[in-house]
Amino acid sequence: MEFKAQIIAAFLNGEIEGDADATVTTVAKIEEATPGTLAFLANPKYNHYLYTTNATIVLVNKDLQLEQPVSCTLIRVPDAYAAFASLLELYQNAKMQKVGVSTQACIEPSAKICEDAYVGPFAYIGENVTIGKNAKIYPHVYIGDNATIGDNATIYSGVKIYHECVLGNNVTIHASSVIGADGFGFAPSAANEYKKIPQIGNVILEDYVEIGANACIDRATMGSTIIRKGVKLDNLIQVAHNVEVGENTVMAAQSGIAGSTKVGANCMFGGQVGISGHITIANGVKLAAQTGINNSLKGEDQVLMGSPAIDIRSYHKSSIVFKNLPDLAKQVSELKKEIAALKANK
Repeated sequence: MEFKAQIIAAFLNGEIEGDADATVTTVAKIEEATPGTLAFLANPKYNHYLYTTNATIVLVNKDLQLEQPVSCTLIRVPDAYAAFASLLELYQNAKMQKVGVSTQACIEPSAKICEDAYVGPFAYIGENVTIGKNAKIYPHVYIGDNATIGDNATIYSGVKIYHECVLGNNVTIHASSVIGADGFGFAPSAANEYKKIPQIGNVILEDYVEIGANACIDRATMGSTIIRKGVKLDNLIQVAHNVEVGENTVMAAQSGIAGSTKVGANCMFGGQVGISGHITIANGVKLAAQTGINNSLKGEDQVLMGSPAIDIRSYHKSSIVFKNLPDLAKQVSELKKEIAALKANK
């Protein structure tokens, strides 16, 4: 595919500086770009690459001041990073227009699949499954009985979606994630054994949810585990049964949320955050990497760090003390000796 600068500028409502007929066929990082590629510049730390890059076209912010002439064509936009993201989405969608059902897929007769959907080889589609318009089901996907997949969903290879789970429109699930496995529910007995509690609920992923690779979202014991609209979960995340995650919350890799916890909207969790069960996290809470939360957080827009978690500014102050603890312990020991010597000389 070829795109001219004037077409790109029109799509982004940008302003061209240079050759309006400059043509690109692919995208690249500004420091690694070659002729025929499009790059972007949004971080001032990379400004110097603009004067040496081999990119044919570079997206830049409107307010960028040039320090010297450039050889590439510039397209000025209000936000170069957001504009580049829009182009990447357009580029990816153009590359991934797969349609049709493979003859090597196994589809139960009662399943309903829209004509423009794609189902790859060795996928299994269970009884009474519904797959929406322009959905893409890649090879080796399993979709259990009575599940619903919305329009424009993309389910990558190896994903397992258990029975009766519901996916909204524009949902993306990356390779090998599991949606709707049994929640971790066991009742202890007098004989120190554990009796499994049937998990009869489901999982609901609302519109525009994206789940990374190898993530696990457990089905509810009763009712639903719910991931609200616009949530983005990274790779290797565990969401336990009956959890609810609010709209537009994002979580980085290896975070885990225990059962029946309610997470608010617009929260941001760093990697390896751990949240215990049966608590509530308010809207807008931000948790730094490896933060541990044991109790409900009622205040909105808090920024916390540590385990147990404290205000991030207090944590940074405390970390200075942590680093000096060996010296402080030595000083305390010396002071104790001096006090003991003073008492002995009275």
